[in-house]
Amino acid sequence: MAKKVLIMGAAGRDFHNFNTCFRDNDKYEVVAFTATQIPNIDGRMYPAALAGKLYPKGIPIKPEDELEELISKHKVDEVVFAYSDVPYEYVMSRSSRVNAAGADFRLIGAKDTMIKSKKPVIAICAIRTGCGKSQTTRRVSEILKAMGKKIAVIRHPMPYGDLVKQEVQRFDTLEDLKKHECTIEEMEEYEPHIVNGSVVFAGVDYEKILREAEKIADVILWDGGNNDMSFYKPDLQITVFDPHRVGHETAYYPGEVNARLCDVAVINKEDSADPKAVEQVRKNIRALSPDAIIIDADSALKVEDESLIKGKKVLVVEDGPTLTHGGMKIGAGVVAAKRAGASVLVDPRPFCVGEIKETFEKYPAIGTLLPAMGYGDQQIADLQETINKVDCDAVVIGTPINLTRFVDIKKPSTRVFYDLKEKSSPGLKEIIEKKFR
Repeated sequence: MAKKVLIMGAAGRDFHNFNTCFRDNDKYEVVAFTATQIPNIDGRMYPAALAGKLYPKGIPIKPEDELEELISKHKVDEVVFAYSDVPYEYVMSRSSRVNAAGADFRLIGAKDTMIKSKKPVIAICAIRTGCGKSQTTRRVSEILKAMGKKIAVIRHPMPYGDLVKQEVQRFDTLEDLKKHECTIEEMEEYEPHIVNGSVVFAGVDYEKILREAEKIADVILWDGGNNDMSFYKPDLQITVFDPHRVGHETAYYPGEVNARLCDVAVINKEDSADPKAVEQVRKNIRALSPDAIIIDADSALKVEDESLIKGKKVLVVEDGPTLTHGGMKIGAGVVAAKRAGASVLVDPRPFCVGEIKETFEKYPAIGTLLPAMGYGDQQIADLQETINKVDCDAVVIGTPINLTRFVDIKKPSTRVFYDLKEKSSPGLKEIIEKKFR
């Protein structure tokens, strides 16, 4: 009899694990996915068009709160944990729930889920959400383009809409963001690459996505999401570390996996971190990956108009996932606002409405800054209303995208830009030229 399996996920790694390990595999019967972390993804189906010949009705996606009930109802043999950026205590708590309900608990590793490319692959991963993967990917793409290489950036999945339509997505221009009905979270990741002239791929079926990307690229760049492992077997893995969260590289899953797999370790944000924290991260890297090349780097900030900040009461809007399940209490916007001499960072919580208010209730440790949440039209509308209700002189936008393109901010606003600035030798340029010339 086929082993009955339930996959715990958040609309990303869970679908990839299914596609690579369980689809068209009659040794298993996947009875359901469970969903968490991301709003409005439970209660849907993994569609039959993507699920393969064994699932003509598709596979239901249920709330993770129903975990024990689903194990009992379907007599589940094995539960696969398939999402990321979580502390070990969280993982083992879920394991205890699963084991107590009578099922085995499984974490599927790199061997069975990393797809082999026909082209060279550079994977950019991290130990936590918000370390600076995308700015590192942009730096790598600049180096490769200067070498005359054609590249394709493949981004970790964020399929929150129609999964069949999102099976393979390609983004050549900013207009494609609208065409594919992207959320704010998707635009934050895709837009900076598009603006830099890179073609971005994403979606649901990462085998098909890879084969499309290989048609146009000499080198594939994997731009990882959360702190997930690469979906592709890398020829060079770069892992980004964050000295603002020292110790997380040995306390979060699967961030420690990325720390142990890295060929190159980038310690980012050194310019705004405690030097003692930087040195502790360095020691941790040496213990986890003794042969990795360590690169010291700053996250170099540039403010569009500092005059809107100096001496003013400002609301800082930061990247949403970095503040929520990434657990950061500051971002580029906060650092820039303090450096530019803001008199007050205004607390947005008294002004929050709707789904933005619910976000603060779910993540009370966010503090006096506003996450740019936008998983759907209602959440974007609530974000806009919240920003415009806040009693402030100006808005500092620390998100990777131009938020004013789709949020009508009725106050003066200025953007913060940030890029990776390497300080040590060899740098990424020397390493990549040696590896791929």
